[in-house]
Amino acid sequence: MRHLTILTAALGLAGAAQAQDDLTLQLKWVTQAQFAGYYVAKDKGFYDEVGLDVTIRPGGPDIAPTQVLAGGGADVVVEWMPAALAAREKGLPLVNIAQPFNASGMMLTCLKESGVESPEDFPGRTLGVWFFGNEYPFLSWMSQLGIPTEGGADGVEVLKQGFNVDPLLQKQADCISTMTYNEYWQVIDAGLTEDDLVTFRYEDQGVATLEDGLYVTEETLAEPGMKDVLARFVAASMKGWKYAEENPDEAAEIVLENDETGAQTEKHQKRMMREVSKLTAGSDGTLDPAAYRRTVESLLSGGSDPVITADPGDGAWTHEITDMAADL
Repeated sequence: MRHLTILTAALGLAGAAQAQDDLTLQLKWVTQAQFAGYYVAKDKGFYDEVGLDVTIRPGGPDIAPTQVLAGGGADVVVEWMPAALAAREKGLPLVNIAQPFNASGMMLTCLKESGVESPEDFPGRTLGVWFFGNEYPFLSWMSQLGIPTEGGADGVEVLKQGFNVDPLLQKQADCISTMTYNEYWQVIDAGLTEDDLVTFRYEDQGVATLEDGLYVTEETLAEPGMKDVLARFVAASMKGWKYAEENPDEAAEIVLENDETGAQTEKHQKRMMREVSKLTAGSDGTLDPAAYRRTVESLLSGGSDPVITADPGDGAWTHEITDMAADL
């Protein structure tokens, strides 16, 4: 009887050891190499190794990560800091728990034939801009340049750009929003050459804001045991990102395997993975406080129309989770 009791207890412990904590991650956009680290971590079993069952939900043009989080549809979201801080000011207490991307991939891509050679040439032009929270870096930049966004000879005409490059190809806009790892190459694949284009990287213009951070709500952060869950998630995710950087082609293939739409191509994803690796290189997920302050100051410096109106303070981010992840 004693042996049966011991065996039963052992089986109970084994079952407990196999139990996993559930966590749902909401991506900012559709399944693509921009999020390769998370797909790699799931595919290679890195989440399993730390006792997590992670569900990855793709985003899309009609999905706002902050709204998903507010509605309880995810535990963690991938979001750009301008949108996160704007949402925080409006009452959703978002906290940055990790920052896998330490550089910005955002830029404006212009047709050289339009005559745009520098930001001084923007007034009087039509510029394509993404919305749904993606417009904040652009609006901040224009505010810093003192260029109105309501049109007119001294301002720019803002074209609400869909998530494609058609406005540039069809010459509806002089410049459009692109990412170094995605839309810029769509323009190239459409038949234009680098010599046909003029690009303005936000990083080069000194107006870059942080992109693709991991965010939770203050309420989630305060849940008993949740910090441990999040630390394990960040540790495994960063392991996925490092693997993706070192094995870009394999990472791209993993992304393609998870693309249920079948819309992505091998050529584009492998190229995207290499470009994304330039933005995550050297990151261990820890937020750089100086980069945070630079983002805040950029968003505050909007004259009469700033992206945020008050400094959110250091409560909008924490090193606690990445510090815990480093010890795992």
